[in-house]
Amino acid sequence: MPAAPDFPPPADRAPIKRALISVSDKTGLIEAAKTLAEMGVELVSTGGTRAAIADAGLAVKDISELTGFPEMMDGRVKTLHPIVHGGLLSVRDAPEHAKAMAEHGIGGIDLVYVNLYPFEATVAKGGDFETCVENIDIGGPAMIRSAAKNHGYVCVCTELADVQEVLDALKADGTTDLALRKRLAARAYARTAAYDAAISTWFAKSLGDEAPRRRAFAGALVQTMRYGENPHQSASFYREENPRIGVATARQLQGKALSYNNIADTDAAIELVAEFDPKAGAAVAIIKHANPCGVALGGDLKTAYERALQCDPVSAFGGIVAVNQRLTADAAREMIKIFTEVVVAPEADEEAIALFAKKKDLRLLITGGMPDATAKGDLFKQVAGGFLVQSRDNSRLTPADLKIVTKRQPTDTEVRDMLFAFTVAKHVKSNAIVFAKDGQTAGIGAGQMNRRDSARIAAIRAAEAAETAGLPVSLAQGSACASEAFFPFADGLIQAAEAGATAVIQPGGSIRDAEVIAAADEAGVTMAFTGVRVFRH
Repeated sequence: MPAAPDFPPPADRAPIKRALISVSDKTGLIEAAKTLAEMGVELVSTGGTRAAIADAGLAVKDISELTGFPEMMDGRVKTLHPIVHGGLLSVRDAPEHAKAMAEHGIGGIDLVYVNLYPFEATVAKGGDFETCVENIDIGGPAMIRSAAKNHGYVCVCTELADVQEVLDALKADGTTDLALRKRLAARAYARTAAYDAAISTWFAKSLGDEAPRRRAFAGALVQTMRYGENPHQSASFYREENPRIGVATARQLQGKALSYNNIADTDAAIELVAEFDPKAGAAVAIIKHANPCGVALGGDLKTAYERALQCDPVSAFGGIVAVNQRLTADAAREMIKIFTEVVVAPEADEEAIALFAKKKDLRLLITGGMPDATAKGDLFKQVAGGFLVQSRDNSRLTPADLKIVTKRQPTDTEVRDMLFAFTVAKHVKSNAIVFAKDGQTAGIGAGQMNRRDSARIAAIRAAEAAETAGLPVSLAQGSACASEAFFPFADGLIQAAEAGATAVIQPGGSIRDAEVIAAADEAGVTMAFTGVRVFRH
């Protein structure tokens, strides 16, 4: 590791005499270049950027005028030159550096504005391998890193917003201060790190490498929050470069800023409701503390919401509601009858938006579409000293996937109820038990340390829901019961049968499967094995 040279400290204020500009996204380019030129800054540029500046009638030098070399190899080589990097890296107040600059005719470059080749956008558009490779920028990251390292003297900008900060500083007194240059340098290294992360992730996927030796993650800041899960924790929200449709892409129409817990719960809600095809019918999921407290299908959103709410109206207070169809005014009228933190929908009618506008604390999010529940992708979780990475659970079951292991065969209605219940259970924290009937959850037991207690809680919820609705029997009566993992003992199944379930769906695979099957037969319950476990921790 090289020792730090004994350089004199840079002055706080530094002027900008020469700027090197090379951008792929030319939004705001001419305005920025014109302002710099009016301030007496010499402009140097490359390729299409130089042409755009020149076409606007501004004086601009081509990079080849500095280096003495033309662009070559289809533009791959143009800024990778000692004249460029010497001008970026030279420590202005170091005598040896000044001597080298004089001997080799190197002029200082005080501002670099580079936004990189659109590699991420090329991947998002489905570019083939060769096209993606050609959109890997080499000279841009090199210049950014050089300028950022020499932030004592050089401003580095990777976004138009960075340039505006520099222009604002220059308008004040013609210089920039060291604090600004340090902030710009930090952002610049984050940008090149994110760029390299995108490239390495894409390359690994292209090679089918599911566990590359090194893994990088990157995101762009969306929001700094007042606090995290608790008031003493800080928190921020970041968006991936090319995110799936979901909470990260949603547009907030009203309400105060989303909290950390709001975003986590909204994500859980939209991912759950996305399991149900909007073309097949309306679906509503109500989430509280990352767990569903009610999920239902219906002929319309109003009906689906009323059915979802019936499952657990107590827990639904202050919850998150997600719908899979355009939000209607009829549904909105029902939703505003109780306090709800967030409603998220693919679209919303103007009347529904107007109804929600009267509830200032309610946040309305519009996603513009539904997430693809079958899409592949990776999920990661930070643990002390590292990360866990796994593929998304995009499993889907059909009637053909079910293995009936009991003497009694299920009816078609029971099969539909079992599949619905198991789909919901996939989104309930383990250990999970879900009772469901006719496309409506009847009772949900979540996150218990043993499966029998989850079954008990689900049964209690179903009985209480029926009592609240004035019904004579528990909602679990005649329902299907889903367990997201196998029953290790028969007690959980017996609890479900006693609550009124007539059908059970579970992965199977326990050493006591025979005991559980025998208990089901004795209770007259039909049971299906899926062979698929859907733990959610």
